Amino acid sequence: MGKADELGFSLERTLRRDRPDLHRVFTSNVFILNRILGNYKIMFPEYTDHTILHSMTVLDFCNLIVGVNQVDMLNADEIFILMMASYLHDTGMGITEKDYQTFKDSIDYGDYFKTHPNSTTAEIIRDFHHEFSGLFIRKYAGLFDIPSEEHLFAIVQVSRGHRKTDLLDESQYPLDFKVPSGNTVCLPYLAALIRLADEIDVAASRNPILLYDIESLLNEISILENLKVRAVKALLTTEDSFTLMADTDDDRIYSELQIVRDKMQKTLDYCRTAVNGRTPYTITQTKVLLKRVEEAV
Repeated sequence: MGKADELGFSLERTLRRDRPDLHRVFTSNVFILNRILGNYKIMFPEYTDHTILHSMTVLDFCNLIVGVNQVDMLNADEIFILMMASYLHDTGMGITEKDYQTFKDSIDYGDYFKTHPNSTTAEIIRDFHHEFSGLFIRKYAGLFDIPSEEHLFAIVQVSRGHRKTDLLDESQYPLDFKVPSGNTVCLPYLAALIRLADEIDVAASRNPILLYDIESLLNEISILENLKVRAVKALLTTEDSFTLMADTDDDRIYSELQIVRDKMQKTLDYCRTAVNGRTPYTITQTKVLLKRVEEAV
């Protein structure tokens, strides 16, 4: 078996081997979440893909970032929580109007409304969907058959952690959060994995132009933005780096992709700070690169 084969589904295989009961809970939820995650299209029909395909990709990237050398350091509870959060982290994008009204007063918006005084409901949900996800998961925990309150807390925190939350806050992201089995869960590592995996899922397959008619989209989204996301053909992962592969001859587009690369680098640096030196784990990738497709030939 090659190295790439070892990395593929290593988390899933390990959970099935060590805790088949938790693996069954996860696989049962995949069917439920296939329907739930698609609800984001009701409010965001032209937005980047947040369906179960994105969730699968996030989990795939988690496998790659964890790597073969660290997967056996994770206990079964940590793997279960990570896998559940991979599929639950964007549930806040598809909440109903009724749930929005229920959840909206439970969120700390900071000074958001001072800088965004005319925000629509859709914009508020998009900008705080990590918090809406946490509230959604907690409200519907019984539907997902989450085995304990401790598992629920951990899944909520890791899901919320995919953006904005402070992973350095030990009260919110303790290094050794205890679950009923006696295992401890390293919440900053799991949340950092989700945040980084979510950030690097930028390839053209998530571009709504592939799903919707281009004529209607150009009324809402700039041509430059569409060309930018269409240009990213793949993201290659090694132990040292992530590489965005761009297929474009347009210097404007390439310049825009450099901004994307810089944003990804910022997220990578933050996640490494939250993990390396603070936890038993390591994020080995140190840089995000941008290359044209022809450079790889």
